[in-house]
Parts: sequence; C-alpha cells; structure tokens
Amino acid sequence: MKKLVIILILLLVASPSFAQKKWTLKECVIHALENNISIQQSELDVELADIAKLDAIGNFLPSLNGQASNSWNTGLTQNVVTGVLETQTARNSSYFVGAGLDLFKGLENVRRNQRAKINRLAADYSLDKMKDDISLFVANGYLQVLLNKANLDAITAQNEVTMEQLQRTMDLVDAGVLPRGDLLEIKATDASEKQNIIISENAVQISLINLAQLLQIEDYENFDIAEEEFAIIDEGISSKEISEIIESAKENRSEIKIAEKNVELAEKDLQIARAAFYPSVTAFINYNTRESDLPSGFSQTIDENNPFSITEQPIGIVGSTGEDVFGISPNIILAEEPPLPFMEQLYRNDGISYGIQMQVPIFNGFGIRNNVKRNKVNLKRQELLLEQAKLDLESNVYQAYVDAKGALKSYESAQVAVESQELAYQYAKDRYDVGLTNAFDFSQSKLRYDNARIELNRAKYDYIFKLKVLELYFGIPATELKI
Repeated sequence: MKKLVIILILLLVASPSFAQKKWTLKECVIHALENNISIQQSELDVELADIAKLDAIGNFLPSLNGQASNSWNTGLTQNVVTGVLETQTARNSSYFVGAGLDLFKGLENVRRNQRAKINRLAADYSLDKMKDDISLFVANGYLQVLLNKANLDAITAQNEVTMEQLQRTMDLVDAGVLPRGDLLEIKATDASEKQNIIISENAVQISLINLAQLLQIEDYENFDIAEEEFAIIDEGISSKEISEIIESAKENRSEIKIAEKNVELAEKDLQIARAAFYPSVTAFINYNTRESDLPSGFSQTIDENNPFSITEQPIGIVGSTGEDVFGISPNIILAEEPPLPFMEQLYRNDGISYGIQMQVPIFNGFGIRNNVKRNKVNLKRQELLLEQAKLDLESNVYQAYVDAKGALKSYESAQVAVESQELAYQYAKDRYDVGLTNAFDFSQSKLRYDNARIELNRAKYDYIFKLKVLELYFGIPATELKI
C-alpha cells in the first residue's frame, strides 16, 4: 500500500498536466479586466478625475496661509521698536496668518465644479469602453486558440487515417494488387500532413502566447486554455432590424457617450473662459505680529554721585540785589531697557487687517478675448467629432451586421461542403480499397475533405466572434456575452 501511494505521488509530481491550470474564457476575461495595463491606465484616469472634483470643491472654501521669518540686519536699519534709523546689528522676526475667500468670480468656480463632474463621467465611459475592447480582444484571442486546436485535431485525426491507409497500401503493393506509385502517393500525402501538423502546432503555441501576453501572464510554457466546446448561441440579435441595432448602439455605446461628454466639457471651458470678463470680489482677513532682540526703550535716572549741575554762565540777574542767577538741572542718565519677553512682544506688536478687494479686468492684451475664441473653436471641433463618432458608429454597426450575416452564410455553406466532401471521401476510400481508383485521386479527395473540415472550423469561430461583436453593439455588456 505504501509503495502504491509513493508511486502515485511521484506520478503527480512528474506529470505537469496535474499542476497546469486550464483557463476558461470567463477566467481569462476576468483576469484581463483586473490586470491589463490599458485598463489600469484608464482606472488611473478615473482617480485623476476624482482628484479634479476635490479641486473644484476646494475652490469654494476659504484659503488659509501662514508665514514666519527670522532675519538679522547689520548697518543702518530701522529700529522696529522706536522707529528710528540706527546703525546696529539686530535680529527681527515676523509672523503672518491670512485667510481669503472668493465672493464672486464670474461663476468660474461653479463652472469648474460642473466640469469636474462631467469629466468624471467621461472617465467612467472611457474605462467602460476599454473594458469592452479588452474583453473582446480576449474573446477573439481565446477563439483563435480554439480554432487552431480544432484544426490541429482535424489534421491529426486525418493523418491517423492516412497511416492506416499507408499500411494497407503497403500490403496491397507487396501482394502485387496495387502499383508502387500508389504507395509513393500515400507516403507523399503522409509527409504533407505531418508538415501541416507541425505548422498547426506552431500556430496553437503562437496563439497561446498572444493570449497570455494580453492577460499579462509571463509563464508562456505552462499557459493553456480549457478544452471547451463552444456552441453558436444567438440571443436573437441576428433577427433584429439593422435600424434597431443602430439606435441601441447610439444609446449604449461608450464611444457616443464619450463624444457627448467632450462636447459638454468644451461648453464648460467656454463658460469658464467668459467668466474672466467679469469682476472678481475677494474677502480677506490678515493677522500679523513681530518680535526683536532690540532694547524695548530707555529709562531715565538721576546720577546719585552728582545729582545736579549748575550752568557756568548766569541765566539772569536779581533785580533788587543785582546778583547773577545760575541755572540748576538734574543729571539724567539714560539706560537701555532689555527686550520684552517673546510672547509679550507678539501680543503688543500684533495687528489685524481685513476687507474686501475687487479686481476689474480692463485690458490685458486681448488675452481673455482670444482665450474665449479658442474655446469656441474647440467647442465646434468637439461637436464635429460627435457627429463623426455617430457616423463611425453607424458605419461600424452596418459593417458588423453585414459581417455577421456573411459569416452565418459562410458557416452554413461550410457545413454543406463538409457533408458533401465527407461523402465524396468515403466513396473514394471505398473505391480505393477495392482497387477501382488510384492513390492520387484518393489523396485529392481526402485533401478536399480535410480542407473542408478546417474551413468549417474557421467559419464556425468566425461567426461566433462576429455575432458577439454585433451583440456588443446592441448593448450587451462584454462580461455577459454568452459563448
């Protein structure tokens, strides 16, 4: 029992088929939507649109800014305390806090807010379109792998028949029933089929690599898809009128919505440009204060050692006695007061200014007028692009409709051709087995049958893809397409 378990484990480890993941179409689409670089870039555009919305909301809020500076001045500078010019070395610091609020700006802030909302919707539509495109690319790549695998299976199966026929021909040639030329013809057919098998194997590998690259998968060697049998599922889209599909596409397709939002964005840009013609009114309030290491002032004291001084010259005469009168004045000593404490200076030296400021545009070198003209031109351009997008969509829907109808007819014809070629091949095989036809005619009949089967595979998957493209234009999300 232990030996059996060990052998089973070794087989599981040694066989890559147990560890290799087989990807279904749904898994491929989901993985691509989560990892594709183009989709991630579109998601970043959505994030930028959200940031732009916050910017637009921020325009309605007051601005608040602070400033602080500390400097040293040497030489003749103004004493910030006394206001007197002095030759000195001083340190000064100042502090400022200011707030402003736009009261009126020609409705520019309102227009920018509206524009940001429209831009967010446009980013969403762009992301939806990118997801649809990637989903369709993945489905096409997946179906291409299935087509190449189906062709490989058909060629391999027919080569097995050829190998059986080769052995039978060898026996008949050895028995003298068939000429040796028939054997050479069968060998040539076998060699050609083996060459086609190699070509088909390469086609399968290349299509797998292309699909893996689309899914951002780097392990090409181990990447493979599940062996699913896809049927043709028509949700009734092929029976609808082309006009109905076109109208549905105009209502649901992201191409039109993106173009419409671009027109709305151009209209808002024109309104924003026109807002510059109007005056702007701003309210403000500022608070500032300062501080210095300079003396806060001077104090006066009387000299204790020599409190008074007498003038050398008389200042008058006593009229009754004729004596001279001398002046007496106190001896004052000036002393510098130390700087006031930091917080006290801030409190004493502060000030507040507030008010309303209006700015009126008078002349600015035609800048505003030319900007309005440019936005008018851009608006006309976006309107033309919208009309072109509608025409392109209508043309694409017509093309998809015709392609789907043509693919269906091609598929039905391929089915009939396979049935006919299969009967012809079986008839030629029966005749060859009894020696009523030669190997060349038999090989040609077999080749026609093989080509018919390959064409049937191509027609089938081509119709499936083109039918899904038509459903996508009708408004069915790519993730909900039934294949």
